[in-house]
Amino acid sequence: MNEDLYEFAEQLNIKILSFSLPNCESLSICDGKDYYIGIDDKQIDNSANERVHIAHELGHCEMGAFYNQFSPVDTTKKCEEVADRWAIRKLIDKDKFLDMLELGYDIWELAEYFNVTENYIKKAYKLYFEIKPVM
Repeated sequence: MNEDLYEFAEQLNIKILSFSLPNCESLSICDGKDYYIGIDDKQIDNSANERVHIAHELGHCEMGAFYNQFSPVDTTKKCEEVADRWAIRKLIDKDKFLDMLELGYDIWELAEYFNVTENYIKKAYKLYFEIKPVM
């Protein structure tokens, strides 16, 4: 069900690799010219979880939002937020999301429809309703 994200990554020449990640479920790296996404399939328990992890890591790659172990906390937080916002916009169409909210869909129904986690639905709500665009 996540073929669209794998195809998107392939079009951008971003390699998605599966291997054990003891400290996280996914990560993305750039070695200067090539991008890689690592996914720990043993920790990813369903399609929605896989989908948000891949999209989030693609967000890091697309936005150049990388940091390292020595980065200050505010830099790390900013890069994570940039990747999440990119992923939300990629996975959750704003107009459809707003229409479904007006119709009274619950969080779990929205998550099921968009094939994302309930946590990402909450993040989408925050992005689409609480963050004011900079003029």
